Amino acid sequence: MPLFEDIEGEIRAHLRRIAEGARVEPILVRRLTAAQHEAINIARVAQGLPGVALPEIVLLGRHMHQSRVVRDGYTIEDVIVQMRTALDTSAVVQASSKMTTVRSVVPREDGYGNTVQDMAILELTSRKPRAELYSVIPKGDVSPARRAKDTGVLQQKERPLESGLGI
Repeated sequence: MPLFEDIEGEIRAHLRRIAEGARVEPILVRRLTAAQHEAINIARVAQGLPGVALPEIVLLGRHMHQSRVVRDGYTIEDVIVQMRTALDTSAVVQASSKMTTVRSVVPREDGYGNTVQDMAILELTSRKPRAELYSVIPKGDVSPARRAKDTGVLQQKERPLESGLGI
């Protein structure tokens, strides 16, 4: 199952509260498929680590907001699209000794002139017994902030960049 139905509005409000400096509690955003949950647990056991008990993914979002919205210049809407595609039911688990990710197998046009494959980075220990969606990365991108630094012009899509604060 992809992101829970009707969760995107809650994610949007959650990230805006983070932008305002509010303290937020983790929210449940989706469940891993049985195959994704099993792949994570097989990889963890092979590394001598305990499996993830529940196939649920929670979002705290502070790091994601700081890295994607503030540092990289993506809008909250961009981040939600990255989350949606990285956590699709067709996404594949990639595990190493350093991190566990779920990566989209479908390339996507990001609206900034790049074809990307979105990757979700999971934190598997701090929110036990659930996985935490720590960040998303649009692999193959040149972020709006990087493009602005390189060209001196901040590229905008049809909507203006969002600081995360409600207008």
